[in-house]
Amino acid sequence: MKVMEYPMRIGGQLVKTDSPRQVELPYDGTPVATVYEASREQVEAAVEAAAAAAPVMRELTLAERAAILRKAHFQVLERQEELARTISSESGKPLREARLEVERASQTLLFSAEEADRLCGEVVPMEASPAGKGRWAMTLREPLGIIAAITPFNFPLNLALHKIGPAIAAGNAVIHKPASATPVSALRMAEIFEQCGLPKGALNVVTGPGGAIGDLLSCHPRIAMITFTGSADVGQRIRKLAGMKRVTLELGSNSAVILEEDADLDEAVPRCVTGSFAHSGQVCISVQRIFVHRKIRESFLERFVEATRKLRIGHPLDPSTEISSLITPQDADRIESWIAEAMEAGATLLTGGRRVGRATVEPAILTDVPPHVKLSCKEAFGPVVAVNSYDHLDEAIRMVNDSEYGLQAGIYTRDLRKAFTAARQVHVGGFLINDVPQYRVDLMPYGGVKLSGMGREGPRYAIQEMTEVKLVVWKP
Repeated sequence: MKVMEYPMRIGGQLVKTDSPRQVELPYDGTPVATVYEASREQVEAAVEAAAAAAPVMRELTLAERAAILRKAHFQVLERQEELARTISSESGKPLREARLEVERASQTLLFSAEEADRLCGEVVPMEASPAGKGRWAMTLREPLGIIAAITPFNFPLNLALHKIGPAIAAGNAVIHKPASATPVSALRMAEIFEQCGLPKGALNVVTGPGGAIGDLLSCHPRIAMITFTGSADVGQRIRKLAGMKRVTLELGSNSAVILEEDADLDEAVPRCVTGSFAHSGQVCISVQRIFVHRKIRESFLERFVEATRKLRIGHPLDPSTEISSLITPQDADRIESWIAEAMEAGATLLTGGRRVGRATVEPAILTDVPPHVKLSCKEAFGPVVAVNSYDHLDEAIRMVNDSEYGLQAGIYTRDLRKAFTAARQVHVGGFLINDVPQYRVDLMPYGGVKLSGMGREGPRYAIQEMTEVKLVVWKP
């Protein structure tokens, strides 16, 4: 089978370098594509192209920006199967989940188009102040200029479009640095945008090592904003390097869900299975910690373990596969070591944890996991979940908050008072009542607190981050 080549896209040109690199299927290491590693030269070329395109983007009307985004929305739908297979091949995501990602990506583009249609400022009531008498004022929202988007492997299309779509809607030019493991969907998406009429240089895709390219983008004086999704360590480095740039960071998590004694287990159990193990736990808001009321502990665990054992492990391109591989064998090694550490500290492994093949780990459930081990206090990003019990809700809330992360959390209860007590007291960016924290629709504000990041995504909220407010005051 011929391995396709995918050059970078800079200023509307296809760019190769002397450093080709193979993209592999994580499940078994099969080559799926050849891409090229950028150097400082290609990064500078992308900045120059974006700088030339930024005034063009700024002058596009809202209707013109929205039209490009709507065309891209329909193109993504038309190419759904092709894009889904690309995502599945480069990330190891089961095909059924990759298809859902493409659907969501098309919605993200549509939401971005709709926000472009209604991008506006406001009238400022100047005469509320005595000094404002006789004056009239309004605000305008203007694009920042060049935005650097650095995106992760786990949702290589949709999370990229959560940055690119709003940036285009706001009238910015973009330099996209996709994850090294999953660059092909980004390069295909850039081609789609060109076909939909996006001006040359308005979207440039540079591929290669994240550290070197990320540092160059973060420090570059002509880039106005960095929007990054990835690890907390890298996010903190970007924050330090960015200086006065605008920065949006969506970082790590170890999301938790509370199951009160009145929780509906018929609903909670399947949602906890999906929330814990979709894409082998490689989702920013995967359920990593479950706190279950002691009165329902045994019933929940029996049903949770039984449902987890039924998950089908297999090749990601098999439509029946529910669990495939982690992104690298090293990540599988790490998950195995975290499970071993927890067990040495006194945790009990109820099911899973066995290595299957190159980079696949059976979905693992552990109970009575001490709070100091990595599985409790770090981001696992793998198919493993810790289940601990509690007696009183305030105890569960305290354990949820005992984390350096705060992206999303949830609770299952029929008691509204308890639900909203938890919603107010749990320190996270998003709180779900009667659902798991691994829930996101693409128009909602999304982001975290503490080490989970700063700023919010979702097209409307991202556009606010990607524009400046200008005040215009008129004295007749």
